[in-house]
Amino acid sequence: MTVAVEELTVRYGRRVVLNGLDLALDTGVHGLLGPNGAGKTTLMRVLATVARPDGGGVRLLGSAIADEKALREVRRQLGYLPQTFGFYPRFTVREFVEYFAWLKEMPAARIPVAVDRALERVGLLDRADDRMKTLSGGMQRRAGIAQAIVNDPRLLLLDEPTAGLDPEQRVDFRALLRELGVDACVLVSTHLVEDVAVACERVSLVDGGRLVFTGTPEQLASAGGDGDAGDSAIERGYTAVLRAARA
Repeated sequence: MTVAVEELTVRYGRRVVLNGLDLALDTGVHGLLGPNGAGKTTLMRVLATVARPDGGGVRLLGSAIADEKALREVRRQLGYLPQTFGFYPRFTVREFVEYFAWLKEMPAARIPVAVDRALERVGLLDRADDRMKTLSGGMQRRAGIAQAIVNDPRLLLLDEPTAGLDPEQRVDFRALLRELGVDACVLVSTHLVEDVAVACERVSLVDGGRLVFTGTPEQLASAGGDGDAGDSAIERGYTAVLRAARA
């Protein structure tokens, strides 16, 4: 199992953000849904080894990350796009992605080819020598996706990856997700339910720090009815599951 989470608990001060959450993920594209404040970003940060849990167990790529050596090995095989990310404004797009390849301890001889391939996959190879600060918000987001995939990660975590992308770019991104999910475990956190319906094989729904649904997009869609709020079957299913979980 690529990701195995048991009874995960995370607190910020007195507030419990994740409350005994269980989650198991393997190869494929998985969607993570939930309302604002549900704990999605906190879960992504824990899986990215950025945040430490206060309780429960987390195994990534078969490792419990018990020491620094295990942590470094996992990070070499991990890709992460946070909801917001920074960069040195004078970095070119190529330098930005190269920097993250170096942070992931990729062999120096592999980096130039890997960077060009990542930029090509997100449609930015022709902008590789432009400075990051000159890019539009959507292009900066695509550069962020490039750094996340430059090392061909076995575990790829993407937090709101389609923010700022236009409809055509979102379609291309969904195709890229399906390609990446053949060999890797890809977890996509998003508010765009339709992206999950089209691109993901499985979906997990979090509310109040707990997992309240896991299944296929079709199963989520079938949970709703004509009386539930939403413009599509999967949106109505999302609404129905949340209402039932809170009842």
